[in-house]
Amino acid sequence: MSLLEVNALTKKFGSRRSVDEVSFTLQPNTSTALIGPNGAGKTTTMSMIAGLLQASSGSVRLQGSKDIRRHIGFLPQYPKFYSWLTALEYVEMVARLSGLSAQEASKRSKQVLEYVGLGSDMKRLTSTFSGGMKQRLGIAQAIVHDPKLLLLDEPVSALDPLGRSEVMTLLKQLQQQTTILYSTHILHDAEKMTDQVLFMKEGKLVEQGSLADIQLRYADPQYLVQFAHDNDAERFAASRKQLVRREVNSVYLAIDAELPTMQALMSSLLATGYDIVKLERVSASLDQIFMKVAGANEHMARVVD
Repeated sequence: MSLLEVNALTKKFGSRRSVDEVSFTLQPNTSTALIGPNGAGKTTTMSMIAGLLQASSGSVRLQGSKDIRRHIGFLPQYPKFYSWLTALEYVEMVARLSGLSAQEASKRSKQVLEYVGLGSDMKRLTSTFSGGMKQRLGIAQAIVHDPKLLLLDEPVSALDPLGRSEVMTLLKQLQQQTTILYSTHILHDAEKMTDQVLFMKEGKLVEQGSLADIQLRYADPQYLVQFAHDNDAERFAASRKQLVRREVNSVYLAIDAELPTMQALMSSLLATGYDIVKLERVSASLDQIFMKVAGANEHMARVVD
């Protein structure tokens, strides 16, 4: 049974549809990545699900919940923290606003701050926190009331690689106790933890499914040949009609009728006498799949980290 059902969700701003009849479901204890270029409608979609923005039409249903907002945790892309509050005071405030009693708010706040790795810093002012610490604090406030659904808008976009790794590890742990929907433009992070991918473009949901299913549909299998010397790679690339692209010391070849097997390619390479470092079959990455699905070549710099 689905935890969340989003049906024909639409948001109009004047004559423009920022979100256009988006429909999908989320299963319990799964992680779903909402992907799309800037302006695709990701933040608007999440804001409507969270109840922060009224939909023009469509519906959002959370299993067993009449007041959906009480069962959702939300971390916006640019969370604001009150600089004069400590981390504990801030999370306790959010807990009280979520309906917890003063005693329960204090207890839960300490628990979640320990959980996200801020136990020893809970009495520090939020103004002294680093970017990674603030992001973990944002996650703490989002889970303090034990939500059924956790919504995260670009949870790692402002972090350095170490901070991203720490937060992604935390999200994997959280998935054991809640359901996560997060938007992101850092696609290799999504590949590490997502069960389902939702692609948005110009307000529409243009592709969805499990990561494995989407990779199968857009697999575009190729052979990667890595040479010891760049000039060998260049000469070999010039002789192949199946060339997809050439990078430094490497050649990518499409798998087609002329080059159907690894054995056929190996025989061809042996005949050249070139010094080969690596030969393997590879499939399209999520970055490459995104470009095909969304047709977003003009957004390359925005979606490839």
